[in-house]
Amino acid sequence: MLERFLLVWLCISSAIAYAWPKITEALPVPIQDVFVDGKPTLPYAICITMFSIGWLLPKTEVDALFKRWPTVFAGTCVQYVTMPLLAIAVTLIVPLTEDLRTGVIMVGCVPGAMASNVLTLLARGNVSYSVSLTTSATLLSPICVPLVLRLMFGAAFPISLIMKTFIMLSWTVVIPTVFGHMLGRRYPHTQSRVTPFAKNLASLVILWIIAVVVGLNRDRLSELTFSIVGCLLFLNIGGYISGFLAGRWIGIDERMRRALALEIGMQNAGLGTTLAASIFVNRPEVLIPTALYTFGCMLTGTMLARYWSVIPPGDEPATT
Repeated sequence: MLERFLLVWLCISSAIAYAWPKITEALPVPIQDVFVDGKPTLPYAICITMFSIGWLLPKTEVDALFKRWPTVFAGTCVQYVTMPLLAIAVTLIVPLTEDLRTGVIMVGCVPGAMASNVLTLLARGNVSYSVSLTTSATLLSPICVPLVLRLMFGAAFPISLIMKTFIMLSWTVVIPTVFGHMLGRRYPHTQSRVTPFAKNLASLVILWIIAVVVGLNRDRLSELTFSIVGCLLFLNIGGYISGFLAGRWIGIDERMRRALALEIGMQNAGLGTTLAASIFVNRPEVLIPTALYTFGCMLTGTMLARYWSVIPPGDEPATT
């Protein structure tokens, strides 16, 4: 129920976070604003989730990274080149505040989301290739993300922030993922028991991250314009189109192209939100685009996967 109706729970939890002051003011005793106070927990929440994901990564999928490395490397390059360029392009065209512009660029710089793997299955895509792409982009994120941010922001993103980003992504993403995977290999019999817990945990972390962002930006959310929504929608759909067309250029079959399209379009906005909260400490408005993108990519990704689910890939015989 939690994973299947994640978008519904996102709306409910965000609504509670937005209305929390009004909900609590009627109570006889004062209650702390748990969402605003929850900001320091975000890096730890990501860390625990990546540990669980690493535990669930099958040995065969990790080994496949080395067997199909040319197509995985090409897809990862498309991920880290296309999305930042689309983000910077749309922010040059549409007038935004400096903080919102920074948030949109942050969305374009982070790796793909694990949700793309589930939607690839629904879309009749190549799940193995999708998992390989997510794993590759995640493991390379401590190197690629700081470099991309430096290219995007120039001197406004100094060496000290590059090192801070590298360290944060290493201990919140790569180290927990690798450590979790090593334990999963050491105790393979535990995966069947860990899988439901890990999936629910990942969903709960997404809910918590977005609720905290909503709590931190209650006053600003009422001032949202069509410009920021349009920017994020353009970035999202542009990612899907770029991934599918790039797959043709790489020379992979349609099932793999569907996986690449979903992987690129569905950015890990939860990680982007946590990263933005740590880097831009006194600029909470930067977190708004990353939070909104989570809603958007979940909605459009599900719609695209549903559409593809009834259309056989071109290299697959039509069946009902």
